[in-house]
Amino acid sequence: MAARLVKRCTCLLREAALLAPAVSPVGRLRLARVAHKTLTSSATSPSSHFPGSLSELVEREQVFTPYPERQEVDHLIEKAARPEELLDLLGGGHCLHQNHAALILIRLSRLLSEKPGDKASLVRDARFQQLLHLVNSQITTVWHGTLVKLLRSLYALALPAGSKELQSVEQEVRWRMRRLKYKHLAFLAESSTTYMQERESRELLAELLVHLERRWAEIEDGRTVVAMMMKVGHLSESLMNRLEDKCLELVEQFGPDELRKVLVTLAAQNRRSVPLLRAISYHLVQKPFPLTKGMLLDLAYAYGKLGFHQTQVFQRLAADLLPHTPSLTSGEVARCAKSFAFLKWLNLPLFEAFAQHVLNRAQSTTVPHLCNMLLAFARLNFRPEREDQFFSLVREKLGSELAGLDPALQVDVVWALCVLQQVREAELRAVLRPEFHTQFLGGESPKDQSIFQKLLHINATAQLEHPEYTSPLLPVSALVPRLSALDKKVTPLQKELQETLKGLLGSSDRGSFMVATQYGWVLDAEVLLDADSQFLPLRDFVAPHLAPPSGSQPLPPGAKRSRTTSGWNSSLNGRKAPTSRTRFEKQWPRSWPSDLSHGMDCMPRGLDSPSSGHWVHRRWHARGQTLVQDRGLKWGAGWQPQVADCPLVGNKSFTLVFDTRRHPRHCHSSPPCTP
Repeated sequence: MAARLVKRCTCLLREAALLAPAVSPVGRLRLARVAHKTLTSSATSPSSHFPGSLSELVEREQVFTPYPERQEVDHLIEKAARPEELLDLLGGGHCLHQNHAALILIRLSRLLSEKPGDKASLVRDARFQQLLHLVNSQITTVWHGTLVKLLRSLYALALPAGSKELQSVEQEVRWRMRRLKYKHLAFLAESSTTYMQERESRELLAELLVHLERRWAEIEDGRTVVAMMMKVGHLSESLMNRLEDKCLELVEQFGPDELRKVLVTLAAQNRRSVPLLRAISYHLVQKPFPLTKGMLLDLAYAYGKLGFHQTQVFQRLAADLLPHTPSLTSGEVARCAKSFAFLKWLNLPLFEAFAQHVLNRAQSTTVPHLCNMLLAFARLNFRPEREDQFFSLVREKLGSELAGLDPALQVDVVWALCVLQQVREAELRAVLRPEFHTQFLGGESPKDQSIFQKLLHINATAQLEHPEYTSPLLPVSALVPRLSALDKKVTPLQKELQETLKGLLGSSDRGSFMVATQYGWVLDAEVLLDADSQFLPLRDFVAPHLAPPSGSQPLPPGAKRSRTTSGWNSSLNGRKAPTSRTRFEKQWPRSWPSDLSHGMDCMPRGLDSPSSGHWVHRRWHARGQTLVQDRGLKWGAGWQPQVADCPLVGNKSFTLVFDTRRHPRHCHSSPPCTP
């Protein structure tokens, strides 16, 4: 039985070869299926006519004809330099097969891409309409690669959305979607997504995105995954997740330009994929890629936009950017400085070079670029070595231009001058006058609230740092904190600190938590100590710093007010929170002269710290009315808790024990505080 079946199968294949000798590989596969069907039917039905049934099935199954050999018309299409040469091929007696009409349209779109004004006249040409009709009649025989290029070309030729030929090509693409290779789908996504969105081809676009997502595992090269992320990643959240996974798998194959494109794409879509960012950062540090000036600027922008800190990457960017500084434009310098400012990361040589660049090109530096540089310096609390010359240039440029700036930008500039301690009374009056600041008092948008917060800081600077300045100031009603300022989410550090201090105080009237001041700061905790370091009822005594001021009794002789701020408050500080906060520590005695400020800050290490991944634990000591910073206490890599002692007054010592995540574990005072 088996021998007879093998013999019959051999005869079947021999006759199939005689019937279709020039069948393509696809056709051979289908003939194999036909042979299997015929063999099965002949085995079950011996009376069937073998040759007739085979020929019928071959005609029915063979859908695509083999691609013919290159002809003379193919060379004419490729060498055509004018649309007329292509249109003349229709009536030139040439033998056009099913792909030639599509190839002519593709070549036409390429030629007209340089002359978009000729598209309207071409669409009205009778030969062009004949060409479209020919393509429409042969659309089922056009090969896959030509079909997707044809669709892109019809979009580029700006055919009407209701064109029958365009709809026919779109429908044919949808029918073949499952049979198209992934490279064809990727080509459609790269070249036609924008046209589909403009022409509202929503069904085709939706089906394309579904197939791209389902077949994402077929991506084999980095260029494809990068192109997909750039072109269609923002259109589908699930597709972007798949592409990020594939990108993480192929990131070792990426070159510097592909890494740059991925980072810029993530920044544009505001996607902070930490595993992918870590992998890209690793390869940027470990591989000696040659990075051009444009790549360095794009990388700095992407890291700044995403707020992703990687010190070794920043050090390489700064080191590679430094030699390029003389060749940068004013806009590029401002853009780069702004990126590092968002990261709160300062490289002194690089920013000194930026400041020198501004001084060297003082005549060509525009006011917007100078404002961006000023804001970047303020966010980092950076003063150049030649600060007198730099701020003289700032005042020279902004002297007559400040009043003409956008109101929000005016507030930003004056705020930056306050942080850098370069503000003058005329600039304070410009933003504190009622007719100016009234527009920001009732704003509910995040931008308006941010501007108003800066106005509070400017108002505090006018009161505390310029005693000769009297008016105008913000109205008292505006100094009352908004509910949004007090309803912010409490961090784990703040929560544990409050619980620890509540246990230490014993009574609720001996301390206050989340205290809003009229200077724009919200204190985590505040207590009042007498001359013997005993707690006093806080609410009974005068507190001019609150908003609004409270209390009626004056402070007893020798009483000290102590407050605590935790975390990294960046509302009016630079790279290092304690650095700029120190100025305000010294300003508190102006509002209550007998107070003593006490704070403990944990901050991320900067360029001057020893090794990556550590936290620097800093403490403040009181010596009379001066605050002294102790820089000797650091956390190492062993994840061991440290103990810091900060003398408050007399023989009282307040001790906090923190773990490596900056959470206080317990606190005590020596000698013990008696209720």
